[in-house]
Amino acid sequence: MREFKLLKKELESGKYDELFADIYEDVNLTAYQRQRYIKLLKLFEETFSEREVAVYSAPGRSEVCGNHTDHQRGEVIATSINLDAVAVVSYNDENIIRVVSDGYPMLTVELADLEKKEEDEGTSAGLIKGVSYALKKEGYKISGFNAYVTSDVLIGAGLSSSAAFETIMGTIIKGLFNNMEISAVKIAQAGQYAENVFFGKPCGLMDQMACSVGGMIHIDFKDTGNPVVEKVAVDFGKYRHSLCIVDTKGSHQDLTADYAAVPKEMKAIAAYFGREVLREVDEDEFYKNIANVREAVNDRAVLRAIHFFEENKRVERIVSALNDGNFDAFLRLITDSGNSSFKYLQNVYTNKDVEHQGVSLGLAASDIALRGAGAARVHGGGFAGTIQAFVPDDMVEDYRNFMDSVFGKDACHVLKVRKYGGIKVID
Repeated sequence: MREFKLLKKELESGKYDELFADIYEDVNLTAYQRQRYIKLLKLFEETFSEREVAVYSAPGRSEVCGNHTDHQRGEVIATSINLDAVAVVSYNDENIIRVVSDGYPMLTVELADLEKKEEDEGTSAGLIKGVSYALKKEGYKISGFNAYVTSDVLIGAGLSSSAAFETIMGTIIKGLFNNMEISAVKIAQAGQYAENVFFGKPCGLMDQMACSVGGMIHIDFKDTGNPVVEKVAVDFGKYRHSLCIVDTKGSHQDLTADYAAVPKEMKAIAAYFGREVLREVDEDEFYKNIANVREAVNDRAVLRAIHFFEENKRVERIVSALNDGNFDAFLRLITDSGNSSFKYLQNVYTNKDVEHQGVSLGLAASDIALRGAGAARVHGGGFAGTIQAFVPDDMVEDYRNFMDSVFGKDACHVLKVRKYGGIKVID
């Protein structure tokens, strides 16, 4: 832990500037991050007074391929990004977790009573409680702490602001009470458990895994208890392309049923073959029985199953393309992934509101702006929110300006792949 006044002086002197450049992958962001951390320290002081403190960080994530495959024990490629949640933290001796997120009221969780209650659903307090419960159940130590959190991970933009929050809570527990000896996978699983059980939102494990592990990773969820994670070594700067995320400004409100229908329908197809998830279904057997399956379930479920089988193979092809340095093949496969999500998975807009299709429009605008270069696809859960584009560096400014003209100022974010997941920044 660092003495409060000393840490403040060290930040103001620029002691951590090189560290910020390393974490956030962009020397041009150093001054911004320095001021951001200083402001966070001041907010902590105003709320909890001066103490010995530590600082933790957990990034947002961008899905690269594997759209809606993780909940079927499929394969995905994802990357952490250089937007993150940052927390200043101190111990307390009250067996209570107190968390303030910038701009929101204080949340309080009593560690003596971590059983789920109905009022936990849909709340950030439920996420804190769920992560704490999951890790305690695994035998890890946990006690009281105070935390002030700020985040520049865009809320509702498909960059997993909730997974970043879950990850930073787990990483704080990992650092304060367990000598940083909880694996990144365990932290991710605790986050997913919190979101599924305490928050009440069905989700796979990809978001939490990408935020917790960090870097560009290939994850195979065939054994969900022990997912296989491998780093994918790629330098996008080498290929002169940038990762752009465009917020189409659509609302995720009232879309829970749309998200839930995807795994529900895929599992209905699996159940037809006596299996739990599509990863357990023989692909050839599925195609031989499509006529009977569509009659027993429905056509959209069949299309979504086709997406799963093809997307799963596409993930492996992308890993091979990146490992081989074949960036043109990577771009073609990203385009194929986007087309599959649009046509087969059908998560680009909700059929409850066909007049509003921000994601569809974003993809069309990308086609116009990129003129056959780069690649663009729906990003994350879909139905509203963001698209992802890999844009040639010499087209980035024109692309950003055009997308901002369609969706508003600062809709397009040019990001970097961050190599770190949930970390202790300063202790």
